[in-house]
Amino acid sequence: MAKIFIDTNILIYSMDQFDPVKQKRSRALLKSLKNDLRGVISTQVLLEFYVAATRKLGAEPLVVKDIINSLERFETVIIVPDIIKEAIDCGIINRISFWDALIVTAAESANCEKLWSEDLNDGKVIRGVLIENPIKEET
Repeated sequence: MAKIFIDTNILIYSMDQFDPVKQKRSRALLKSLKNDLRGVISTQVLLEFYVAATRKLGAEPLVVKDIINSLERFETVIIVPDIIKEAIDCGIINRISFWDALIVTAAESANCEKLWSEDLNDGKVIRGVLIENPIKEET
């Protein structure tokens, strides 16, 4: 079964009451990973999620902490110096931000086939990981 890396924006949209369409899609995506071992996140995603949920969405810190507890069911990549160095190279080679490159290299390190994100180009493959925007609006 293919492993899927979940970018921070998917988690944020699952809480975003101001965009009910993306909230519904994001919740359905997360629910689809609930009972198997395909979902992967990183320590970076957890940190970004906490900050964005509390600052941008105004969520209560303890509520966000409870959500983070529920995310423990996903495999978590710990960002270590080797991943950071790979992310620097990835960012330079692919001309993407360091933070996006860190997400890609974390996904690669966990042998993920896909990366769910709206921050990168849908359909592009970077370092063997297919970027997929599963919450984009259908046209």
